[in-house]
Amino acid sequence: MTENNKTHVILLSCGSFNPITKGHIHMFEKAREYLHKSGHFIVIGGIISPVHDSYGKPGLVPSRHRLTMCQLAVQSSDWIRVDPWECYQDTWQTTCSVLEHHRDLMKRVTGCILSNVNTPSSTPVIGQPQNQTPPPIYQNQNNMNNKPTAIKLWGKVSENLGKICCVRPHIDRFTFIDENANLGTVMRYEEIELRILLLCGSDLLDSFCIPGLWKDSDMEVIVGDFGIVVVPRDGADTEKIMNHSSILRKFKDNITVVKDEISHPMSIVSSTKSRLALQHGDGHVVDYLNQPVIDYILKSQLYINTSG
Repeated sequence: MTENNKTHVILLSCGSFNPITKGHIHMFEKAREYLHKSGHFIVIGGIISPVHDSYGKPGLVPSRHRLTMCQLAVQSSDWIRVDPWECYQDTWQTTCSVLEHHRDLMKRVTGCILSNVNTPSSTPVIGQPQNQTPPPIYQNQNNMNNKPTAIKLWGKVSENLGKICCVRPHIDRFTFIDENANLGTVMRYEEIELRILLLCGSDLLDSFCIPGLWKDSDMEVIVGDFGIVVVPRDGADTEKIMNHSSILRKFKDNITVVKDEISHPMSIVSSTKSRLALQHGDGHVVDYLNQPVIDYILKSQLYINTSG
C-alpha cells in the first residue's frame, strides 16, 4: 500500500499514570511498531491523557504531579505528547468523552472530518477542508503544490497549537487548547484517512467485561466508532477476554491486538509495582520508572509514605 492509502493513526491513552512507567511508554512504542509492520497503518502521533483528580482512586496524587511526571517521561520522544485537557475539566471525564474531545479538536484544527472504523475508506479526512476561509494557517504561498504529508501535519498542528494554547503548568510540550481560538483553515493536504484509536493494556480490555463498570453506550462508541489497540500484559489471553463481552465480540474487527512472540519484561511493569517499590526502598524501581521521574518523585516526596 502507498502511504496515502494507509490509515493514519493518532494513539490516545487514558489512565491514572500514577506514576507513569516505562511500561506505558513501551506500550506506545510496541503499538506503533506493530501497526507499521501490518502495512495498513501509519502512526503519526501519540497522546497521553491523565485522569482527573476526582476519579477517586485511592492513592491518586494530584494531577499537577502526574502531568509533570508524564512530561518528564516523554521529554525525549518526538511523537508522544501529554495533554492536560482531561485534568483541567470541572470533574472526571469518561474515556468516551476524552476520545470525542480529541476527535472534535482535530476536526477544528485541520478543518477536516476524521474517520471512524465504520466510515468507508474513501471518506476524505485530510485534504478537503470544510470551508475556504482565508488565509490557511499552514499555507505556503511560495509552493502551493507541495502538499505536506500527515506526519508533517502532526508536527505543524502541535507547533501551531503550542502558540495559542493555555499551558498549565508551564511546560512547553503540554497542549491545552483555547476552545474559543479561531484556528482558521488548514491548507489542502494530501487526501488520507485519519483516525484516533484508544491505546490500552489488556487489563483495561478485561475491565470491559465487568458488569456495570462501563456503560454499554460508551463501549459501543469506544470500540464501535473509534476502535482500540490492545497491548497484552503479563501473558493475558485477549481472545478469552473478548469472548466474555457481547460488545467486544460484536466489534472484534475493530480491536487490534499487538502480538509479540517474545515476552518483554516491560509487559509486567505497572504503576502499582512502582509505588510498592518506592515505599519499600526497592532498588528495582529503576527498572520500572525513568530516572527523571524517580528524581521528581523523591524531590516531591510522592508515594513514599502512602499506601495503595
